[in-house]
Amino acid sequence: MKLFSPVRAGDWLPHDPAVLRDWLHEQIRALDGATTADRELKPSVAALRDLINNDPKIYMLFNEMLSQLSHRETPTGYPQVETVDQLLLLFDNVIQTAPEFNGSGLVGFPINAILNWAMGTQAGFAAFLDDKVNAHLEAILHEWSTYLKSPASTYVLDEKENHWFSQEALARMPDFTKTFVCDPDAEHYGFTSWDDFFTRRLRPDARPVDTAPGTVTSAAESVPYRLARNVKLRDNFWVKGQPYALDFLLDSAHKGPAEPDADHFVGGTVYQAFLSALNYHRWHSPVDGTVKAVRNIPGTYYSQTPAALCDVAAPDLSQGYIAHLAARAVVYIEATAPAVGLMAFVAIGMAEVSSCEVTVGPEEGRNKVKRGDQLGSFHYGGSTHCLIFGPGVDLDFVPTKFPGDSNILVNAKVATLRQ
Repeated sequence: MKLFSPVRAGDWLPHDPAVLRDWLHEQIRALDGATTADRELKPSVAALRDLINNDPKIYMLFNEMLSQLSHRETPTGYPQVETVDQLLLLFDNVIQTAPEFNGSGLVGFPINAILNWAMGTQAGFAAFLDDKVNAHLEAILHEWSTYLKSPASTYVLDEKENHWFSQEALARMPDFTKTFVCDPDAEHYGFTSWDDFFTRRLRPDARPVDTAPGTVTSAAESVPYRLARNVKLRDNFWVKGQPYALDFLLDSAHKGPAEPDADHFVGGTVYQAFLSALNYHRWHSPVDGTVKAVRNIPGTYYSQTPAALCDVAAPDLSQGYIAHLAARAVVYIEATAPAVGLMAFVAIGMAEVSSCEVTVGPEEGRNKVKRGDQLGSFHYGGSTHCLIFGPGVDLDFVPTKFPGDSNILVNAKVATLRQ
């Protein structure tokens, strides 16, 4: 069995799976044999416990995902989370803490690390597609996000070891104080919460916009993941290779009156790229144009394709798959350049990233955008996104390697219209 994922785009989990094993071992050891009967759980975790205990299907799936895991070898050698009770206590601990920096690459995806191998079992595949389970996971992540937006979460924003302004952390975020709006002489560098730090703003001119004619710019600071041409309306997006199916990627069944039909993009191009937890997490418009429609699409949080099997960084190998199922937001932009026309930007949450906040569109009173104007942001964690173009749009993309191995900076050229 391979111990390392062939795709390390974004470097959001460790290259060495033993780091995951050791981190989780410490979390379990800290439980010290406690059970859910020993303490009052946070409301969202208690609600998930009640769902599991009262719904026979969910009870079976959660117990089976851990049972099935005990019968298969994983890259870390043995299963660590052994009971549902243990799982719930781990969740309860996580949502009362802020992510710490870890130079190994485990930089703040604790729930993902707890569920990582369970996601790859048959029962896990079924459980994390269940609407009721996802509604409860959404509530857990929302309760955590409330904490991460509070001043209590700033305790990791200092220069102590494993904190975000330690020498090691700043070495992984070069030129931090020159790039982002902050005050290194102020407490917590001037950030008021973990979320405030995570959604930090760029200083003026830190990421200059490529304004050359015929240029499409990078909508997010991200590593190229996949480029697909002649995309179809429907395809088997869950199989190996994870081809794009526009009908599901754009959630056509629930489209609003201002949204175009997915057929508009059939035969076109999808470019997908991946952000790491260390990246800048705001999105910027890749073209000049007019925002025609915006929609947030509810979806899954910890579902991975069965084709990925035992993915050491789940759902790293499932990015094409989760583009069709995960919680996401779509922004449709009619580009000023007629050769581009109508395009779509799709922000896709991965694991802990449950909040895709759009800040443009009719409801926001901001319809006109220039290349480099902010479209919105992810709150917390690593994430992925797609740019979708129609069939007549002829683009030369800057990246030639998919998956790539380095970031394309936000606002830098990602593609050029062929003349």
